[in-house]
Amino acid sequence: MDTRRDFIKMTSTAIGAIGLPELLRAGVAAPAAGKKIVCVGGHPDDPESGCGGTLAKLAASGHEVTIIYLTTGEAGIEGTSHDEAARIRKAEAINACHILNCKPVFAGQIDGDTVVSNAALQHLRDLIGQENPDIVFCHWPVDSHKDHQCASLLTIQSWVRSAGKFNLYFFEVCTGEQTMIFHPTDFVDITDTQEQKRKAVYCHTSQDPAGIYACGHTAMEDFRGRELGVKAAEGFMKMTGKGLATLF
Repeated sequence: MDTRRDFIKMTSTAIGAIGLPELLRAGVAAPAAGKKIVCVGGHPDDPESGCGGTLAKLAASGHEVTIIYLTTGEAGIEGTSHDEAARIRKAEAINACHILNCKPVFAGQIDGDTVVSNAALQHLRDLIGQENPDIVFCHWPVDSHKDHQCASLLTIQSWVRSAGKFNLYFFEVCTGEQTMIFHPTDFVDITDTQEQKRKAVYCHTSQDPAGIYACGHTAMEDFRGRELGVKAAEGFMKMTGKGLATLF
């Protein structure tokens, strides 16, 4: 955006787009018309551990959910070549998406060597644009992992350049160790999909799924649930700051 006026106009457009509260509340009384949901994660296992319960819940409500993995986790298996690690981790991601009822898409960047460039931005914009989403989830940008930062910044710029066509929500992973200073504006009760999420995370056998939960995800689901007053929940921050309503 070139001017403050343009930014205000863009933000107003985003406020008018459907958000998580409206989408999930619609499922209580009468199912909302099917919407398009996209989640952008740095590596296989990030979307699943960060917001897998919410993605499963949205898919079960009849919405079309796509996960875009920025990388295929090439550097994620010690002592294994990038090509072999990518083959293993892509298969794990596909299996996890099958459990969550999501479609996997791989953006083709390299684990540990991700970049934010005009070309990378255009590629991700194209991938997101092909899905024409109503809501997009991505990493919170204040994160200790460079790949998470890149995934977040590219998604934020895709949102900016779309003039706020979709609502953008940030998810957390391994809070306090990776995601930093995260204060949710919205919560989703994942009590009914917590086990489905766990099964999806455990598809990533090469990544020590028990270690992923020990990294803080068990505590996060419990704590966000306590904040919401339910057994288990996931927390999100909305880009515009207007999505402060707590979900049921």
